[in-house]
Amino acid sequence: MQKAKIAVAQFCGGPSVSKNLAKCTHLMRLASAQDIKLIFFPEASDFIGNPPEEALTLASPISAKEGEGEVERIGEGEFLKGLCQQARELGIGCSVGVHEQSPFKGRLYNTHVLISPHGTITQTYRKIHLFDVDIANGPRLMESNSTVAGDRLVPPVSTPVGKIGLSICYDLRFPELALALRKKGAEILTYPSAFTVKTGEAHWEVLLRSRAIETQCYVVAAAQVGQHSEKRTSYGHAMIVDPWGNVCAKLDRVEEGIAVAEVDLSTLERIRTEMPVLNHRRDDIFS
Repeated sequence: MQKAKIAVAQFCGGPSVSKNLAKCTHLMRLASAQDIKLIFFPEASDFIGNPPEEALTLASPISAKEGEGEVERIGEGEFLKGLCQQARELGIGCSVGVHEQSPFKGRLYNTHVLISPHGTITQTYRKIHLFDVDIANGPRLMESNSTVAGDRLVPPVSTPVGKIGLSICYDLRFPELALALRKKGAEILTYPSAFTVKTGEAHWEVLLRSRAIETQCYVVAAAQVGQHSEKRTSYGHAMIVDPWGNVCAKLDRVEEGIAVAEVDLSTLERIRTEMPVLNHRRDDIFS
């Protein structure tokens, strides 16, 4: 399929898993009514702003087992089960950021889950770059206090809309990850996010457009938006960027909902053919 419609979602998540699930399933129904093939949800779509001890009990277990040459991934818990069921009923795939249980005491994984239109989990990626920063006149956030860093990138996943490379939020600041995914065949890069307001105002759009231009990929960045708790507010501005760096769909800072754009792989191939930057990279010098 050369052309397909996708949707990027934006909402203000809170501490209730059931309420966040209801928001996601509502947006999935809106997308399905517009013949969307895949919808992209933000980082921490399952819950956000909860005390650390509560987060540990709410996080989703995701098991994996080998079967006939493939890895079968099963998401337990209310949130992932609910999304998988809705995907299956509507025939629409989704990308979503969740908290995943880990074997490390007191800490979780920040995980990106890709769900097929059949309602099965096709891939998971654990965030490798953790947001440990202390911003002047802004937030002090130490993600590593509660989160275990992932230790690998995962190969792009074939979907009805193209080959998708998985990343999460702060990964956006590291172009080597995006380039590695492009070299492995990615056509769409995803950044489910919950950007702070201060960093979002300064860098959000320019980073997303940069990743699109340098990799010649579509970039899809779902976003948390608004005030989740007394101490946490997210920037929003979810968007889809095409391989030429044009913003082709975008949501405002305060808006909850979806924005829709068409992925055209023939346009992507034309851009890559006319300006073959990947072929020009001096890997003999910059290894």
